[in-house]
Amino acid sequence: MELFSTAWFSALLAIILIDLVLAGDNAIVIALAARNLPSHLRRRAIVWGTFGAIAVRSVMTIGVVWLLKIPGLMLVGGLGLLWIAYKLLEQGEDEGEHGPGASTFWGAMKTIIVADALMGVDNVLGVAGAAHGSFDLVVIGLLVSIPIVVFGSSLVLKLVDRFPMIIQAGAAVLAFTAAKMIVGEPLLDAVFDEPAAYNTALRWGLYTVAVAGVLGAGWLSARRRQQQLAARQG
Repeated sequence: MELFSTAWFSALLAIILIDLVLAGDNAIVIALAARNLPSHLRRRAIVWGTFGAIAVRSVMTIGVVWLLKIPGLMLVGGLGLLWIAYKLLEQGEDEGEHGPGASTFWGAMKTIIVADALMGVDNVLGVAGAAHGSFDLVVIGLLVSIPIVVFGSSLVLKLVDRFPMIIQAGAAVLAFTAAKMIVGEPLLDAVFDEPAAYNTALRWGLYTVAVAGVLGAGWLSARRRQQQLAARQG
């Protein structure tokens, strides 16, 4: 693809749009993982979490052709992301200002990197496809995603401080993303991608079960901890 041609700019616009849409999930993960850190570590977690995510995504971009050949990759990634969505929600329920699940910088980093590695598949495939083999566009796509994720994470953190219910909303978004990854697994095309009505019903049923399951499990976990705390205080 010729540099700065109409096709090149069209591909660049597509990549920026992909980053704007998909980087939101990464921003939510970083914000939720860093929300219980002391204030002086939050910015550090956002910056290093973002660069860690970009580093992981860069490696995945280089191996995107190989990644496409791995059967079950999207299924495993989706299931893993469901677990992370639950753990992020669990950490935010009735913990104090610095809950145990994310009270350390490196603990937050671990959550961020693992979650971004799982979610990065759709971003990598989207950017690589839009770039049409142009390596310079792939690099630009990675660079563009950095400020988007940093700004998005900072914004989500500020909103979480003011509106704690955003934690549940963020977990629901991650659960929905996980369900979309599972639906996008080529091994399950016969289940979800057929045009029949029941395939559509199965697809939306999975979306609903994933979101309701994560939120319900988080609520049950919070209720169980409240009962244990009441028993100790009684």
